[in-house]
Amino acid sequence: MFTRFQLAKKYLHYYLTASNGNGHGVHSPFVFDCISKVLNDKKKYTCYEKIENRRKELLNDSTVIEVEDFGAGSSLIKTNKRVVKNIAQSSLKPKKFSQLLFRMVQYYQPETILELGTSFGITTAYLAAGNTNANVFTCEGAKNIANIAQQTFEKFALKNITLTKGDFENTLPALLTQIKNIDLAFLDGNHRKEPTLQYFQQLLNYSNPQTLLIFDDIHWSAEMEEAWQQIKQHPQVTLTIDLFFIGIVIINPAIKVKQHFVIRY
Repeated sequence: MFTRFQLAKKYLHYYLTASNGNGHGVHSPFVFDCISKVLNDKKKYTCYEKIENRRKELLNDSTVIEVEDFGAGSSLIKTNKRVVKNIAQSSLKPKKFSQLLFRMVQYYQPETILELGTSFGITTAYLAAGNTNANVFTCEGAKNIANIAQQTFEKFALKNITLTKGDFENTLPALLTQIKNIDLAFLDGNHRKEPTLQYFQQLLNYSNPQTLLIFDDIHWSAEMEEAWQQIKQHPQVTLTIDLFFIGIVIINPAIKVKQHFVIRY
């Protein structure tokens, strides 16, 4: 992965060169709508405080658990015995982007949602709260992390979540066969190029013209930047939005000309 200094330089370049987040000058109706109705929605929804209180609990939890790491691994944590609050500090998606996921689900109302990388269930809870009628399927490789995520779901009495435990390589193909169709997917489980591209290709096989694919940490490393570039160039991808920390992919064939946007957020 990039060092903090390298990432800071990249973020500065992004911030100075990205399109202003007010939507002016954006000629894509989808992107303008996304900016004005989703990115710039400042309302404090009732679920925000409840879920953020759970985040605080996890950030103060000194329990030690055993963790299997199937992904690229944490840059901050190297041992298999890990403290819950340290995992929470390094792996939970920040409030700003977790709540953006909630608003995306609330606005676009996907019926079938897939998340790769449950962690402790904070983003999952936001996804599930965005549309309580949706079916949210979430996958977590590490069993003990998944068990804590299950506690998160029970705390909020979220009944529309199905949690699958185990290495994605083994669990994802069968799960996709069961789901059959994906309206929104959030990929935050493996920060390596080849697995990311493999998941992307698998998801394309179960997508529809309204499917939204959201990739986490697209500038986390040179590998992830290469994966993001290949995803953008894929023939089925018609529109992308780069928010630096996440990338949004649209595969709607009604969009005849490829468009790629970098939006300040």
